Amino acid sequence: MNTTTAIASCAIGAILIAATLAAGPASAGETLPVEAYIEADQLVITVDGEDFAAYRFADGQKYPFMYPVKGPASGESVTTWDTEPFPHHSSLFFACDHVNNANFWQPFDNLETGQILSQGAAIVEAPEDRVAFMDEAMWAVPGEEPMIRDERRITVTAPAENLRFIDWEITLTALEDIRVERNNHSLFSARMTPALTVDEGGTLIDADGNLGEEDTFGERASWAAYYGTRDGVTEGLAILQHPDNPDYPAPWFTRDYGFFSPTSVYWLEDGYAELPEGGSLTLRYRVVVFAGDHEEADIAGIWADYAGE
Repeated sequence: MNTTTAIASCAIGAILIAATLAAGPASAGETLPVEAYIEADQLVITVDGEDFAAYRFADGQKYPFMYPVKGPASGESVTTWDTEPFPHHSSLFFACDHVNNANFWQPFDNLETGQILSQGAAIVEAPEDRVAFMDEAMWAVPGEEPMIRDERRITVTAPAENLRFIDWEITLTALEDIRVERNNHSLFSARMTPALTVDEGGTLIDADGNLGEEDTFGERASWAAYYGTRDGVTEGLAILQHPDNPDYPAPWFTRDYGFFSPTSVYWLEDGYAELPEGGSLTLRYRVVVFAGDHEEADIAGIWADYAGE
């Protein structure tokens, strides 16, 4: 599907209501308690009393992002932040370059080219088995009016000892006519810690069994998983695309050094995509943080459950 057409087709008012979270392959009895608290400019999430992840939304950042994102077995982050090559990749994040000639992707320490500025995260749901929080972020070049309003709801669950789910729902509303030029810096992304990457002996695999950057790059697949072994512990992270996303499944932009992202922007048929003023676009993803390999974690089964199959 042409991405420009896809964006237009989900225009005004296409804000999805957060779906009821499925339990995945684990039973209710195995679900671990999840809690959260806000500390200065970050929202910290714990699972069974142990730190799991933090959502960082300081005013001086290029964009909000999550770091760390800790593996369920090691307690160490499976993602990295501020690591060469390309230190602007910040763990788990959503951003974009070439938006009305602004750059909301990099450099991370230069806000003059554009900034996705959080208006402050807020916890909106916190029963024992999950935490949901929301953030509103404004995409703007300093000194100018915002061009996009970004509303995101992030829900964290721990359906089993070896699994953590982070469900993202992001709605972008155009505050002026938006044109995104073809580029390789776009949308939902993860950067793995070096020890778990293909370059260090790890595995990158998509839903169709393609392996590594050479075979996954540009391929359309419903999910991709990245994992490796560190200090004798195998852990990783998978990104699942929701079937309701425009241009589903988006092609994967992948790198053996640890970056992966489902995005159509690098493969735009016309070289650009547009969203008219007042138009909205909603994107949904499930991030699975897991112990073991993709088969032991049953990533395919988790995706089928997430997709409602």
